[in-house]
Amino acid sequence: MTLASAAGPVTGPAAPHPRRWAGLAVLSASLLLVVMDMTILNVALPAISADLRPGAVELLWMVDVYSLVLAGLLVTASALGDRWGRKKMLLTGFAIFGLASTTVLWAGSPAQVIAVRALLGVGGAMIMPSTLSMIRTLFPDARERATALGVWSAMASLGAALGPILGGLLLEHFSWHAAFLVNVPVMAVAVAAGLFLLPESRNPAPGRWDAAGTVLSIAGMVALVYSIKQFGKEGVAVPGAWVALGVAAVTLGWFARRCLTRPDPLLEVRLFRSRPFSAGALVAVTTSVAMAAMMLLMAQWMQLVQGYSPLETGVRLLPTAVGALLVSPVAPALASRIGTRAVLSGGLAVSGLGFGMLAVAPMTYPWVAAALFLVGLGMGSLAIASAAIMAGAPPEKAGSAAAVEETSYELGGLLGVAVLGSVAAAVYRGSLPQAPVEGVLSGAAADAVRESLGGALEVAQRAGTAGAELVRQAKAAFSLSLEVTGLAGGGLMLVAALVVWWLVPRDLDVTAGHH
Repeated sequence: MTLASAAGPVTGPAAPHPRRWAGLAVLSASLLLVVMDMTILNVALPAISADLRPGAVELLWMVDVYSLVLAGLLVTASALGDRWGRKKMLLTGFAIFGLASTTVLWAGSPAQVIAVRALLGVGGAMIMPSTLSMIRTLFPDARERATALGVWSAMASLGAALGPILGGLLLEHFSWHAAFLVNVPVMAVAVAAGLFLLPESRNPAPGRWDAAGTVLSIAGMVALVYSIKQFGKEGVAVPGAWVALGVAAVTLGWFARRCLTRPDPLLEVRLFRSRPFSAGALVAVTTSVAMAAMMLLMAQWMQLVQGYSPLETGVRLLPTAVGALLVSPVAPALASRIGTRAVLSGGLAVSGLGFGMLAVAPMTYPWVAAALFLVGLGMGSLAIASAAIMAGAPPEKAGSAAAVEETSYELGGLLGVAVLGSVAAAVYRGSLPQAPVEGVLSGAAADAVRESLGGALEVAQRAGTAGAELVRQAKAAFSLSLEVTGLAGGGLMLVAALVVWWLVPRDLDVTAGHH
């Protein structure tokens, strides 16, 4: 059954699909797993490194190849789903994700693990936007759709929180292969349930495929992601990163021009003419920038400064997910009562205050937990951002809307780690004494201390009695870098709250239909 044509925004109410809530359960469960998997793999990387002994470049590719492939293929996968069928695209993504996870049993070298991660990126690019665009067509009623997107958003928050906990549990009892193999039975169930519960939907008049646009979007996104990652790791003095950024600017500019001049573009760039749509995309980017940097630093702070295990760290990061889970499902009702603009701007402001708390409150766990809970509360209300993006797109353009949202989250996360991560590193280095533990360290050891807290702790172990003072200095410097980054993230959220307040019309109600 094709819902795309039946879910028109203007021609009167469409008949809702009878199995739409069961379909939502399949979509939400699959999203939960994909998000969990990303975080599980981050937890597993130290174990993979210890077993396979990858070189520095191989380790970088293990980390980076997933997001390079995912970001590169999001637009193409979404456009293909609109034409070929979103259900087919989603189930194919499940199958590729499951098969890639199985092949890890034969992965005995860093290159083979990189190949598995790349294949997982292909599956992820098919799954992530398909879940969103299918919600757009499963729920033609705007109020039901806003509720469904609230559930979808809550599952994403829950997946990000449960990933480190499940990863910690698996790694305590099994080898690193378990971090991949846990996907296999779940993807098999998702394919079986999806076949029966999900209806097919596609754009009824997709037009001609833009082969040149496909190449430009993939090359541009891969170049952009690569340049952001290189700037984050090496600083601004890297010629290769500037070349990649130049390639990205040319190819993405050319791609945007093609999309604006064609009647049947790969990505409906004209959606940005809708102020609510633009506001939703801005919210996605801003929250990802702040969250990605903060969660990376917070996990290190809990393990290296506070001394918690990976599993204990995962449990102590839960207040964010609890806050998000409390608010996400009720965000649509809140928006219909006090207005979409108030919920979107208010959510950004509450999260911003949570980030700011890290800078002004004592760095003890009860205060950190309260700050994380505030951040989660704000994030929960931002489920409305997805509703604003989806309400700004007609059903036949659902793939384009989903691609924009997923790309916004992906780029936001990368920018957060690159930009705020660089700020944190600069604060850490700058707040260490000029000669840490005078007379004890020199040369490579001093460089290792300045490079990272982990390096400082390793050097301290070999420094004898002077090591205790080095540990104290390095931990104090890292805690300060976390506080400053919290302040920067909070400031960014508050500025975004003002811009969103300006962008979103006062009378916009994403629970009341197409805008």
